[in-house]
Amino acid sequence: MSSSVKETFKDAAKEAAKDLAAETRPAPIPPAPAALAVRVRALSPTMTRSMQRVAETVASDPAGCAALTVTGLAERTGTSEATVVRTSRLLGYPGYRDLRLALAALAAQQAAGGAPAVTADIAVDDSLTDVVAKLAQEEQQCLADTAAALDVSQLEAAVAALSSARRIDVYGIGASNLVAQDLAQKLLRIGLIAHAHSDPHLAVTNAVQMRTGDVALAITHSGRTTDVIEPLRVAFDNGATTIAITGRPDSEVAAYADHILTTSTARESELRPAAMSSRTSQLLVVDCLFIGVAQRTYATAAPALSASYEALAHRHQP
Repeated sequence: MSSSVKETFKDAAKEAAKDLAAETRPAPIPPAPAALAVRVRALSPTMTRSMQRVAETVASDPAGCAALTVTGLAERTGTSEATVVRTSRLLGYPGYRDLRLALAALAAQQAAGGAPAVTADIAVDDSLTDVVAKLAQEEQQCLADTAAALDVSQLEAAVAALSSARRIDVYGIGASNLVAQDLAQKLLRIGLIAHAHSDPHLAVTNAVQMRTGDVALAITHSGRTTDVIEPLRVAFDNGATTIAITGRPDSEVAAYADHILTTSTARESELRPAAMSSRTSQLLVVDCLFIGVAQRTYATAAPALSASYEALAHRHQP
């Protein structure tokens, strides 16, 4: 048998194995209707232009699209039926029929008083009154999207790991470092050993010392920040439990995270960079982690928190 024929058989065997694995793998659970807009924002940068048109159309007009057949949506977006189906699957739905059901449910939620999926951009000539209103609306939407997309089982696992950790290292760069410092400071006040690292070299050298029983937590909106991924990888390789807070759950950081907590990906504009909106959703996740850990370790957390308040009380007196 020639080498080329052997290679053909090998390739066929590999494909058959993949097909068998796909058949035996549990079917993914479609995202809740309220999480649809979150998924669109998170996955849009990875889509083709035609898929982006489909995704953005269904997110902005769920009621109108729920009434369309796959052919009708393809015509409305100037794409093909195959593109509509591929977009549905990328968003987490087995097929277009499942996406239509989610759109109908989302439309009903919005009709009952839910917040709109899309908010207006801030213009350079907006009054401060308009800026306050638009920012407040965007922040509310960002928090609602994050809450809808947050996997509670992953959150519970992360809380359990942090509660019993011998040591906790938190990595973040730029705006994410502000969130990392906030988490470390909160955990320190309830008696846990936690440190936030902004220096990438120091982060890696500390990660080298991490072992089983330790927790490393990376905060990166893009999921591609090398200075955050590298120490997380080192901690992961050394056996530490790893957690990622990211707006891109399918990005590079996920490869080294035991638990992934997804944040909202709000729209970026000229006057509102991604760091502003990502910080809001990251702080919500951090607060959820802290409250969960404080509840789980209440017997020790409550006295530690009380002691920290008492130690600082004289500094707040007139």
